[in-house]
Amino acid sequence: MLTSIRGFAATLLAGSAMVATPALAAEETNAPEAVETIAIDMVAVADAPSLDAIATPVTISEEVPTELVSLDNIERVSYIPPEETLSSNGDESGFELSGNVALVSDYRFRGVSFSDGDIALQGGIDLGHSSGFYVGTWASSISGGTAFGELELDVYAGWSGDITDGLTFDVGLLYYIYPTGDIPGVDTDYFEPYASVSTTIGPVGATLGVAYAWEQDSLGNQDNFYIYTDFEVAIPETPVTLTAHLGYTDGVFATDLSGNSIDWGIGASYAVTDSLSVGINYVDTEGPSIEDFTDAGIFFTIGYSM
Repeated sequence: MLTSIRGFAATLLAGSAMVATPALAAEETNAPEAVETIAIDMVAVADAPSLDAIATPVTISEEVPTELVSLDNIERVSYIPPEETLSSNGDESGFELSGNVALVSDYRFRGVSFSDGDIALQGGIDLGHSSGFYVGTWASSISGGTAFGELELDVYAGWSGDITDGLTFDVGLLYYIYPTGDIPGVDTDYFEPYASVSTTIGPVGATLGVAYAWEQDSLGNQDNFYIYTDFEVAIPETPVTLTAHLGYTDGVFATDLSGNSIDWGIGASYAVTDSLSVGINYVDTEGPSIEDFTDAGIFFTIGYSM
């Protein structure tokens, strides 16, 4: 069973480059279709206007409603891009800068508390291009002790876009950094490539993703494999969205003594405005229940995206 799951993960990660290439090639021949949907806080734009068009007053299209996507407690916003977006200097650049900030009652990462059961402040900035490529950074306050310090800083880059009608692919590399740790000679930072596919099944949005951290000094020369699935559905004619999460860990980050564990959660979010939302989530993980670390609980979030 484990071998087959790991084989699937390797296929998904290894095939990411081959999937991305045809999508980019499609952009050259049929650009409007190739950039219909891109994830991770980016907005697609039309081709650059002529000098005459720049001199003519331009109407910016209305912002398209966003759909909150949760990836291991890292909030990102998935856009259905408008037809035209202008940069701050008035021309069509193809780039879009966005950000988000959140206050959470407990920072839970794959079922484990990184803030010792305390409130955490989080936020991120993303720069995306209409081609589908993006770079970004995200940070959270933590209670990591002397080795990890009081801050987690994540830096990532990747590509996201439609690979076929109704199927979105996202692939990238994430680097976890703990810059405030204070034990000389102890390495805490590590890399983790990731990939996911997302689609819609009736009214339900579904995502299947995988992440793999190879053997690194900061992981005690052990590896970690994680596969997860997320579901979300908006209640019609209300600002409420329901979510569900199920994840499987095999490796150094497992919370069970067997070396593998399952984490899960259900939640709901309420869109106060287009940018402001509040949420509630129940989170639990397999293995010993340690207070303010792996114990189950109900947690709250207030988030703002811009």
